[in-house]
Amino acid sequence: MNLGQKADSFLIRDRDARFTAAFDEIFTGEGVKVMKTPPQTPRANCYAERWVRTVRAECTDRMLIYDERHLRSFLPEYTEHYNSHRPHQSRQQFPPDQDEGIVVPKEGPIQQRKVLSGAINEYRRAA
Repeated sequence: MNLGQKADSFLIRDRDARFTAAFDEIFTGEGVKVMKTPPQTPRANCYAERWVRTVRAECTDRMLIYDERHLRSFLPEYTEHYNSHRPHQSRQQFPPDQDEGIVVPKEGPIQQRKVLSGAINEYRRAA
């Protein structure tokens, strides 16, 4: 396994039996420190796992990704969509960057904005 110069300095993983000692040795051999989440704490990694699941379902499963550079080129655009437009159930369907006190008009024309070359469409009321 050749991670080249792009390897991160650590890998955080849970204690699933799928990750064997041989798995850890591959990363350790490349100078990557393997850090395990605490035992019997499934919530320790839940936010990261949910983020990865959401990105895969809404973004990477709908696109053909050529390489790491291509992936890194569109992740900031998706992150902007995720934080400024996408509704979140835990916030009463408001995105993280929007104040819950903002009143959205119910009348007026709707504008469409394409995100990620049309893989995602955002809709807003025109001001």
